Amino acid sequence: MSENKTQPTEQSVEAFIEAVDHAGKREDARVLDALFRKVTGEEPRMWGPTIIGYGGYAYETDAGRKGAICRVGFSPRKARHSLYLLNCGKDGDEAPFAALREKLGKFERPKGCIYVNKLADIDLGVLEQMIAMSWKNSKERYPEEV
Repeated sequence: MSENKTQPTEQSVEAFIEAVDHAGKREDARVLDALFRKVTGEEPRMWGPTIIGYGGYAYETDAGRKGAICRVGFSPRKARHSLYLLNCGKDGDEAPFAALREKLGKFERPKGCIYVNKLADIDLGVLEQMIAMSWKNSKERYPEEV
């Protein structure tokens, strides 16, 4: 079985943010970092080469694959920001998270994350609530911290 590529690293979060090419994306990344720190109370760490994550938990898939991932996080990618949030609680209920998502603003939702072109497209107050809900959900579903 292959190892998960997204592992915590010792790479500097600050250096990663400062290396973002586009000035607007770099400033958005600073704002996101401050917001995630405020909500989680955690210092960030890099997960793999491009994800800024807060906290971490161990998981096991239905197929028996084990791994670890950040509880919440984001990646300031060239085209758009990827936001990594757990969208359901321990009981699998996605309705409260979906209700917030409807108020977020302009985004795309592929499987596993939310894409945002720029922070001006979304309501940061709603995002703050989504981060808090995701943080709580991940703590309930996956209590083991890594």
